[in-house]
This record gives sequence, structure tokens and C-alpha cells, in this order.
Amino acid sequence: MEAFFANLLEFFYILIGLQFAFTGYKVLRSDQDKRIGTALFWFDLAILFALGKWLPAIISGALVLLLAVITLVKHFVTGNFEQDEERAEAGADRFGNLVFVPVIVMAVTALALAQFVPASGAGAIGIGAIVALVLAMAIFRAPFQQVLHESNRNVQQVGSTAILPQLLAALGVIFVNAGVGEIVTSIFGNLVPEGNQFLGATMYVIAMVVFTMIMGNAFAAFTVITAGIGIPFVIMQGANPAIAGALAMTAGYCGTLLTPMAGNFNALPVALLEMKSEYGVIKRQAPIAIALIVVHIVLMYTWAF
Repeated sequence: MEAFFANLLEFFYILIGLQFAFTGYKVLRSDQDKRIGTALFWFDLAILFALGKWLPAIISGALVLLLAVITLVKHFVTGNFEQDEERAEAGADRFGNLVFVPVIVMAVTALALAQFVPASGAGAIGIGAIVALVLAMAIFRAPFQQVLHESNRNVQQVGSTAILPQLLAALGVIFVNAGVGEIVTSIFGNLVPEGNQFLGATMYVIAMVVFTMIMGNAFAAFTVITAGIGIPFVIMQGANPAIAGALAMTAGYCGTLLTPMAGNFNALPVALLEMKSEYGVIKRQAPIAIALIVVHIVLMYTWAF
């Protein structure tokens, strides 16, 4: 069963690679500015996703560097698509809240698989996405050609931000292997008096928030901060590991709400909704995030100990 889902996950990566390749093809055939560099970027990413498992590490590394070079020399541009406002409004009036059904079905499908088929692992979200796509095509009577067009539009409008989660996950691995946790321990060891549970809880929460803001990913921050602060200054002082760990993770999500590094939360909506302010989403979320940070400190101190 595990082997099946592992192969299925690779299949989903190949599908993503094919989508990027299709976007590269459409860009190459367009008349947009810097289409050569932009198309090369998408073709490069397509190879990494579709064939990454079988490529030698040095080739994969070279392809990643090429992505960086293309963006560094500014030969990559996001797509610009005109929106048919009348058609969009007509569709919204016709379907109403039905537009949310595929998204809900995707989440429910993924959660059900993860709950009842533990071996499904990361492939669960891919299965949920396929089920949601088929359902959406049935509800909206959309031909496959429209699916390709909308997927291409979405990919081009999001642009290079699409790969930010992968880059941040890789950064987290690098930080852990580089011994950043030990450095964090040595720094905070001079700031937190031994045995002070409140300061330990406060530092754990704030460090999770700040490190998540830097890395853009609470999962990547959790390993480093828990090793450097959570274990020596909270758990070893008598805190319940399950409660402290759970609160530390959700505290990290407060940092996610406050940083442009969390591309899938704060940069993607700006690109998709074509917002005027690139920090508009963060500004709206900031008051709630700050209030939740205080709540997390209180809960960490009162619940974990």
C-alpha cells in the first residue's frame, strides 16, 4: 500500500511538471515581453518536478541555479490576462455558493484519506485535487480545454512565487543541518533565567513567530526552534511536550500571517486578486495575528505547565 501511494505521489509531481511545460509552451508562442526567459523558467521547473526523482543531484542543482539566474537578470515576467468581468459576474450569479463545493470536497477527501488510510500520506491532497477537479468540470460543465486555459492563466499570474514553498522547505533543511538550533540555544541561554517558566514560554512563542516570518514556513521553523528553545527552556522545565509543541506550531502560524515570505498565504492572493498593495493581505491579518501571539503565550504558560 505504501509503495502504491509513493508511486502515486510521483505521478502527481509528473502532472505538475506537465502543467508547467504547457505553460512554457504557451508563453513561448505568445508575444509577451521576455517570453524566451519566461518560457525557459517554466520548462526548467517542469523538468525538476517531472523528472527530479531520477535526475542526478548535480543536474537538479544546476537547474535550480538556472531558475535563480533567470529571475536575477530579470528575464522572467508574470502573465497578464484580461478578465471578462461580465462573464465572471454572470457565472457568479448563476452558480452562487456552488463555486465553493469543489474546494470543500478536496479538503474533505484529503482529510478522510489521511484519517482512514494512513499510508496515503502526502498523496491524499493530490487525490482530493483530482476528485475536486472532476466535480468542478461536472458542476460548471467546463471542457478540458478550459481547464488547461485556466490552469495556465493561474500559473502565469502567480509567477515565480509558486515555487516559494519548495525553496523555504529546502532552507529549513539547510538550517537544521547547519546547526542553527545549537546557535539559537546558546543565544537564548543567556536571556532566559534557568527555571523561569513564563519567560521560557514567552521566548518559545515569540521565537516561533519570528523564525516563521524569516523562513515563511512554520514547519521549517518548528524543528530549529523546538530544539533550540522548546526543549531546554520549556519542556525540560516541566511542560507537557504535546501541549507545548502543539501551541508552538500554531504560534508559528501567527508568524505566517505577518510575512511576505509565506508566499502561498500572503503573496498568492495578492497576485490572483491583482491587489494594488502587495502587503494588503498582511495588513488585514496583522491585528488578529498580534492578538493571537499574546493568547499563545498565556496558553503556553497556563496549559503546558
